[in-house]
Amino acid sequence: MKKFFTSESVTEGHPDKVCDNISDGILDAILTIDPTARCAIECAAAFNKLMIMGEVTTTAKIDYEKTAREVIKRIGYDFGSFAYDKCKIIVSIHAQSPDIAMGVNTSLEKKTEGGSDEDTLGAGDQGMMFGYACRETDELMPLTLTLSHKLAIRLTQVRKSGRLGYLRPDGKTQVTVEYVDGKPTRVDTVVVSTQHDNEISQTQLKADIKEYVIKEIIPAELMDENTKFFINPTGRFEIGGPEGDSGLTGRKIIVDTYGGRCAHGGGAFSGKDPTKVDRSAAYYCRYVAKNLVAAGLADELEIQVAYAIGVAKPVSIFIDAHGTGKVSEEKLVEIVKKEFDFRPYNIIRELGLRNPVYAATAAYGHFGRPNFAWEKTDKVEVLKKYL
Repeated sequence: MKKFFTSESVTEGHPDKVCDNISDGILDAILTIDPTARCAIECAAAFNKLMIMGEVTTTAKIDYEKTAREVIKRIGYDFGSFAYDKCKIIVSIHAQSPDIAMGVNTSLEKKTEGGSDEDTLGAGDQGMMFGYACRETDELMPLTLTLSHKLAIRLTQVRKSGRLGYLRPDGKTQVTVEYVDGKPTRVDTVVVSTQHDNEISQTQLKADIKEYVIKEIIPAELMDENTKFFINPTGRFEIGGPEGDSGLTGRKIIVDTYGGRCAHGGGAFSGKDPTKVDRSAAYYCRYVAKNLVAAGLADELEIQVAYAIGVAKPVSIFIDAHGTGKVSEEKLVEIVKKEFDFRPYNIIRELGLRNPVYAATAAYGHFGRPNFAWEKTDKVEVLKKYL
């Protein structure tokens, strides 16, 4: 049976990703000084304005505006109305609501009564989180998303290196793969849209993007005479970033996760400290799914966990191995409950999430990149005993 599936990615200069980068840049700046800070930082960008808003409870004193301008400069907006040294920045930050904090703060009260951090650090909110892994790539990620991210990264590389110096920061990529009997066989369609200066012709841009971006990333054996390429299909793309479209933290949740290949609980990541299980538990779900697949217990696996605010242990754990499990899904849930600890305190400790590791996640995906702690496969040998 033949099927087609598509995933997309965006560059760090996409307006939503500008906001994600600023939110996580501020989070890292705070955690560098105060690892126990509570943060929920969001940004909105439009034309020549940036608003930084949200809840922060911390002893750290940082310059929000300066941090934001440094991020905007690093991304490459040194021109136009949203230039790092020209855009207007509004800061509206207040302390975390005591009603929200209460569930997490319960740990401090219970500890005086003899409770442990592991048992008493409650989830920062209710909700469900998902993790996923499959054998399509070495990263154990969907091929469509892996190629889309690599194309977006390559766009940024050729821009910043000067190889295609006429490019500007905003861009989007998209890859459609043809699957036969569930296996990826060829790339059917590649879409690349990239911002550029006003001097380059579309003919030159299309040729350069195909030569120095697409051919560098898409394996030749996956392309054929029927592979379709759409490069800036609407024509010129000179006005981009927040100047061309508004941006918002947390709006690219499918780009950030698995490219649409599994369910999503709806919670965004950027700007949130690790007591927010929207972020930390989603990272742990990826860690669990990747280890189960790497150990050979399934070729494709999706896991869901759900929490109640203020409660340490998940209220449920669900696994779907999409018919590829080497043991039953009921058994897989038993294995997960025995070998992995989903209590928030343990997740934070095991993955080192009090450290300022978040700015690097803000573009090109939170999963499938080897430098993140949740991508380690250190449980493989332990899990193989269940085969």
